[in-house]
Amino acid sequence: MRLKGKKVVLLAENNYQEMELWVPYYRLKEEGAEVILVGSGSSRTYTSKLGYPVEVQKEAKEIDMNRYDGVVIPGGYAPDMMRRYPEMVKIVKEAHQKGKVIAAICHAGWMLASAGILKGRKVTGFFAIKDDLVNAGANYVDEEVVRDGNLITSRKPDDLPAFCRELVDALAG
Repeated sequence: MRLKGKKVVLLAENNYQEMELWVPYYRLKEEGAEVILVGSGSSRTYTSKLGYPVEVQKEAKEIDMNRYDGVVIPGGYAPDMMRRYPEMVKIVKEAHQKGKVIAAICHAGWMLASAGILKGRKVTGFFAIKDDLVNAGANYVDEEVVRDGNLITSRKPDDLPAFCRELVDALAG
């Protein structure tokens, strides 16, 4: 229970990648963290790429990052939908400004780019968005997990063990 007392926002939107949302969700809960599922406000329930539903507890506009220790952004095509909502992007910007842990996997790098927090940062992500990350100012590397200060990134579902390990370690301090 290394994360007892920690509160983490986990973003959700349609077309999320199932494992990239549910594996961190349950891993964080296993360590004692309170995980709050947060949506854009367009719905209370979002579906994964394969149609698996997730019901959110809060809308992005309700989130004050002063009350949370970190944010997790799953991949799939959900990040492309998330970044269309200024309140979703604001969560990531505020987390960055406050030095909170930010964890992004696969296509979630799109949210980091939209939040404008990649300049000079070492990151990884799904190979298809490498150009987007580089054009946003990131130093891209092809590794299973990259931790650059408070920012944790991974490439794909196969990287989830390393991603979750770094996420738990970062939140544990």
